[in-house]
Amino acid sequence: QVQLVESGGGLVQAGGSLRLSCVASGSIFGVNTMGWYRQAPGKQRELVATITRGGTTNYADSVKDRVTISRDDAKNAVYLQMNSLKPEDTAVYYCNANLRVDIFSLSTNLYWGQGTQVTVSS
Repeated sequence: QVQLVESGGGLVQAGGSLRLSCVASGSIFGVNTMGWYRQAPGKQRELVATITRGGTTNYADSVKDRVTISRDDAKNAVYLQMNSLKPEDTAVYYCNANLRVDIFSLSTNLYWGQGTQVTVSS
């Protein structure tokens, strides 16, 4: 069974930092684009950052210059380093990944983690 598990969320004061981790496990034969999204109460889920297999990154304007996404393909992991956190960054953060789970096919399926809460106090 393939699953993504996030960790690293918590409560932090404004201006602080957090590093989120997400590890994919199960029968995985390849990992393409991975990403982080977030959903604040009463709002739609929104993109935070993505990183391709080749290392190309994309950031939402609201977090650009404050967050860094990275990945470790040996561990099937993606990370999100968040600095200078603001109260408006408070949300549940979800990771996703396009995973190749069929050894006989190059197609991928999109998987999501269960989310980790990030709360930034003012």
